[in-house]
Amino acid sequence: MAFRYVIKKRVFGFDETKSEKYVAASFSIGEIGFDTLCNQVTKQGMAPRGVVKMVMDGLIDALCTYVSIGTTVKLGDFGTIRPGLNCKSQEEAKKVTADSIYRQKIILTSGKLLKAMIKSSGVTRISTNGEEIPSDNGNGGNTGGSGSGSGSGSGSGDDDQEENPLG
Repeated sequence: MAFRYVIKKRVFGFDETKSEKYVAASFSIGEIGFDTLCNQVTKQGMAPRGVVKMVMDGLIDALCTYVSIGTTVKLGDFGTIRPGLNCKSQEEAKKVTADSIYRQKIILTSGKLLKAMIKSSGVTRISTNGEEIPSDNGNGGNTGGSGSGSGSGSGSGDDDQEENPLG
């Protein structure tokens, strides 16, 4: 398995030039719905579908309860979910208020099994709009298993590897 990426042009506002740069951005081949996920868990865990859905719904309700009061929730090998914020920086501490917070989010930090899956996965560039992809010695990209690929520190926004905001 390999993570897929496309090349995206991004404008970085870190300086006055608003320079345009190219970064690797993750690419999803689709979306798996909740019902499909429950069916797959039913097949893998041999639990009745109704039980799987009931447990998943209960997990979501419990996560909403605990994260909304500000706790970090450990989910075993799956990882840890915690509340997070994005805030505009201020020159003085007294200027940091609720108004300077522009985004509330939930952060998933991968557990051991997910980290191992990421580490063993390579990355593969995919073509968009018929662009030609340069050859990588015939292997189609980094399939080595570092999971980081080149350009992982590109600052491309919400595509962080360690902490992935879910909302």
